[in-house]
Amino acid sequence: MANRRLNADELLKANKVVAAVRAALEDLAGDDRDLLFAYRRKVFKELIYDERGKPMMRRDVKQKKWVQQGGKCAHCGEELPVAYSELDRFNAPDGYTIENTELVHHVCHVERQKAKRYT
Repeated sequence: MANRRLNADELLKANKVVAAVRAALEDLAGDDRDLLFAYRRKVFKELIYDERGKPMMRRDVKQKKWVQQGGKCAHCGEELPVAYSELDRFNAPDGYTIENTELVHHVCHVERQKAKRYT
């Protein structure tokens, strides 16, 4: 399933939010460039966690999927070392859950993304 795109009106609204956040961060940091950098990194990290979950949660899902799949890639069926595997979501907004993911090789993941025209 293709990820939802913003229409023109929604894009304008999103850009206003981004501008407001930028202004708020600049206001917090004043003339301190290093502090502005740190604020941006913090906000970025927290927003990514909102979408992807925290690394330990994804690591736990990855390990459970590896056991569930018998150490095999869901795409090609070949052996899959857990350390070099990637979680592929069926529906991105549903997040990285046991029910919404499969574990695949990096190359298989890229292949799937190309087939879905995501890359």
